[in-house]
Amino acid sequence: MSVSVPAATLNIVLNGFFEDNSFVSGAEATAADAEIFNALSAAPEASVFPHLARWHKHITSKGDAINSLKAAEAPVAAAAAEEDDDIDLFGSDDEEVDEEAEKLKAQRLAEYKAKKEAKGPGPAAKSMVTFEVKPWGEETDLDELEQMIKGIEMDGLVWAQKGQRIPVAFGIKKIQINATVEDAKVSTDDLADLMMEFEDHVQSVDIAAFMKL
Repeated sequence: MSVSVPAATLNIVLNGFFEDNSFVSGAEATAADAEIFNALSAAPEASVFPHLARWHKHITSKGDAINSLKAAEAPVAAAAAEEDDDIDLFGSDDEEVDEEAEKLKAQRLAEYKAKKEAKGPGPAAKSMVTFEVKPWGEETDLDELEQMIKGIEMDGLVWAQKGQRIPVAFGIKKIQINATVEDAKVSTDDLADLMMEFEDHVQSVDIAAFMKL
């Protein structure tokens, strides 16, 4: 069996094939599986080619037995290939991808996109940000300042229920408060700028911690 298609096209074709088949031929791994396994340049990404990745993981688990399987079953696989051209997943031996391979590639891509769109968008990427807001002096009402900070509202922004008071020096304390933000909707720089607009209360705003959720 000769593989004459580009790696990207090969992955698309195989992913579609293994969606309905556990192995290349029959109910267990054969030399054909070993040959295709060795033809792949790298492990497929499970997020893009889930069915191919499942098959690849199973074949990988066989370890060194892959090569012995190939040696033992190669004659059977070769005979089967001669008797039934329908299991030839890769088209002709020509160096160029033929028209049928291009059609198959387009079909597999369309099927993959349709399934992905049917599932809808995944959960929004979020982060937890810890802000440290330093007042001008100890006379600043930190409870009032915290309420002003939490009064900043944006789509995709959720403030923690209660901030902390962290000693700085000379009796001055700063507010440390967490916020959960949707990365695509909320800019931490914009949030810091909005807090700095409370110029009668705020001396500085820093991000103490940033963690992806």
